[in-house]
Formats: sequence, structure tokens, C-alpha cells
Amino acid sequence: MRFFSDNAAPAHPKVLEAIADANCLDTAYDGDEWSKRLDGAFSDLFGTEVRAFWVTTGTAANCLALAALCPPYRAILCHKDAHIEVDEAGAPGFFTAGAKLILLDGQGAKIDPQELADACDAIRPDVHQVQPAAISITNATEYGLAYRAAEVAAIGEFAKQRGVALHMDGARLANALVSTGDDLADVTWRAGVDALSFGFVKNGGLNAEALILFRTDLADEIAVRRKRAGHLLSKGRFLAAQLLAMLDGDLWLENATAANSAAQAVAKTAPERLVYPVEANEIFLRVSPEEAARLRGAGFDFYDWGPGEIRLVTSWNQEGSALDRLTTAIAEL
Repeated sequence: MRFFSDNAAPAHPKVLEAIADANCLDTAYDGDEWSKRLDGAFSDLFGTEVRAFWVTTGTAANCLALAALCPPYRAILCHKDAHIEVDEAGAPGFFTAGAKLILLDGQGAKIDPQELADACDAIRPDVHQVQPAAISITNATEYGLAYRAAEVAAIGEFAKQRGVALHMDGARLANALVSTGDDLADVTWRAGVDALSFGFVKNGGLNAEALILFRTDLADEIAVRRKRAGHLLSKGRFLAAQLLAMLDGDLWLENATAANSAAQAVAKTAPERLVYPVEANEIFLRVSPEEAARLRGAGFDFYDWGPGEIRLVTSWNQEGSALDRLTTAIAEL
């Protein structure tokens, strides 16, 4: 009974069907009919003109975007628990050819404008210190908290005032939106986001993520960087087909709603054990090592997350019987 990660969930049948439908002779790389539809499909979704690129991983989406937003001699401001800091094996530095990550604190892996201001004000405006060029936020955060549109807008306004770019790691953006009910545009480009890593693999995709550029002037650079980084697949239509299938009929929102509902069922079982409010599909619980061992002994799989804490993640197709058994087991601790 796996609650280890939504990365382990199966691909949605409609995604697999779309891949099968794309299994025909067409132009290579991103010149196929599916890839050519991405800009229009995502522009319709966001209600503004965007450039959309398929990539195979969230790390690639994050780091290609950051490389276009931040030169090697500058810095990216992010939370100290951000995925780009703790889970990407130095990829931001690799893709940017040396840009520095400036790490910030904040409850639940959220950062706010005051934290950003304090960090920037501590940097002398001279050639002896690395100057910031970009901010990266994660929505939902590594602790499952969702940024509201107003919170992103406040960071976006700070970025505008300081002349730096704003990137959003949206690996679980669908889950965050389902939780807050915010409009997709309000929490992204209207709030000042320049580039978005839009996650689909965790939400029912197979191996396709989307890199969305609201600054369309960066598109040519991203195209070259994607090729140079080895992420221009020769049969890109199979990735494009997945993204289009997830957008069709708002499947991406439907899947996120199912995952979030399962997480809420777990959260209601033991509210006194919650480390953070459950605002997406991740649940962080306080349990002793002995209690964690009992859960594992009962057949449940999950992450240990610091002393006395565990992380459980629900998926778009969470099996009802496993969910029932988990809530019962937690209640019996």
C-alpha cells in the first residue's frame, strides 16, 4: 500500500491512449502536429499568449527556465527546502553554469516579500558580492502548502521593484489550485510569474512536463538550451500528446481533485498529528519511530521526514481499500 510518492502512480488511461494515437509517422523533434498545438492550447488555458515546451522531468523544466532567467555570475533566491536546493543534485548550478542559490527561511517552505527584502538588503551592491537575478517559489511547497494568488502577487511585485525575474516550480500546481480555488492566471502570469514549470507526471502523466514561458522573448533561448541539454527528443510528439490529453476536459484538475480528496481523508483521521495544514496531496504527521514501524509492519510505504515525522502522499488513482486501511491504522496508533 504505497503512499511513498505520487511519482510512483500509474499514467492515466487517457494519457496512454493519446500516446498510442500519436504512434504514427510524423515530423521529428518538435515539428509534429501535437507539439505545434501546445502554444495554442496552453495560451487558451492561461488566457494569454505563452510559449510551451515539453521536457521529460521537472528538474529539466526548473533548470532550463532558471538558466534563461539568471546568468552564471548572478543568484537565485529560493527557500532552503526548495526542490531546486535539496532534490536536484546541483542541477541549477550545472544548467546555469554557476549561478548561486541564496537560501531563505519560512514556515512550511514558503517565502514572503519581507524575507526576500532582508536577503537582498544584506547584499552589498558592488562587484564583490553576487547580485540576485531571479526568485524561485514552489507551489505547492515541499511541505504541501499552497500559495494564494495574493501571496504570489506580493512576491511578483517585489521582483518587479527589484528588477529580478520570478520562476514558479509547479510540480504540484494542480493540487494547489484545487485547494485554493484560485484562477490559474491569477496565481501565475497576472501575479508576475515569468516562467512556470508545470507538473504533469505526478498528476497522471507518464514522462512529460511542461515549461511555460510568459516571457515569450525567452523562447528561442529555451529551444537552444533544451537541445544543448539533451532534452530535445526525436519523437517529441509522444510527450506533446500526453500534455494535450491532460488538458482535454480538464483532466489535470480532475486528477488533482481526486488526490487532494484522498489526502483530506487521511488528514481528518488524526488532525492533532498534522505538522502542517493539508493543502494539496501531501500529509506530514507526527509519529514516533515505534508508530512508524507499526505502520510499515501493516504494509504501508512512506517517507520518514525528519525526527518524529513522516510524509504520506496520495495519488490521482488512490485505491479506496488502501486508503481505508491507512486511516484505520492511523486512528489506532
